[in-house]
Amino acid sequence: MLSVRDIHAGYGAKSVLRGVSLDVPRGAVVTLLGANGAGKSTLLKSIVGLLQPTSGTVTINDKPLPNKTPDRALKAGVSLVPEQRELFLSLSVADNLRLGSFLRRQTREIDADYERLLTIFPRLRERASQPARTLSGGEQQMLAIARALMGKPSVLLLDEPSLGLAPKIVEEIFTIIRQISSDGTAVLLVEQNAAMALDVAEYGYVLDLGEITLQGDAQTLRSSPVIQNSYL
Repeated sequence: MLSVRDIHAGYGAKSVLRGVSLDVPRGAVVTLLGANGAGKSTLLKSIVGLLQPTSGTVTINDKPLPNKTPDRALKAGVSLVPEQRELFLSLSVADNLRLGSFLRRQTREIDADYERLLTIFPRLRERASQPARTLSGGEQQMLAIARALMGKPSVLLLDEPSLGLAPKIVEEIFTIIRQISSDGTAVLLVEQNAAMALDVAEYGYVLDLGEITLQGDAQTLRSSPVIQNSYL
């Protein structure tokens, strides 16, 4: 599904990523762990075109991902939920959701997906007419994820979805992440809550100072002394 090979990227003269490679299969949750400043968000930005890599390749279904701009990546089936969520706070929940489908043209399918997502996120249905700014942090995170799914992506990139949320809300969001992957969407999950991430993921990578230093299935990583000492 999504394949990243030997990505190098940075900001001006500052190198952040040095030869990062990873794979996200269809219908799987893959987590990317790492400390603050390791380069996790930089990698997500490089995948969708918010930042242009200096070298390396990104492919989706064995075809080069046209990631010169985020809209081209979205057309190819890759959607990012950024750490700051980037909602339109003055617009209603319903309008935010509808804006997620702005590249699509099939009205019936859009309406069907809108209803399906309100079923998955019942709190959003209750608050559909409210401005996004009136939602709690957890509800805003749900809205950001649902809006991304309105684009009908094949690959969903999530940047720190648990950040700043209460444990009960985090559990609810991670349950939804499982459901998203079981519906066939590939999920790349960037997360500092390693315990939760490894519970939901099938496979994981550890990024340290711009390089992949450890990888393996989630159970193997959980039992790794490096993971236990540094992240658990």
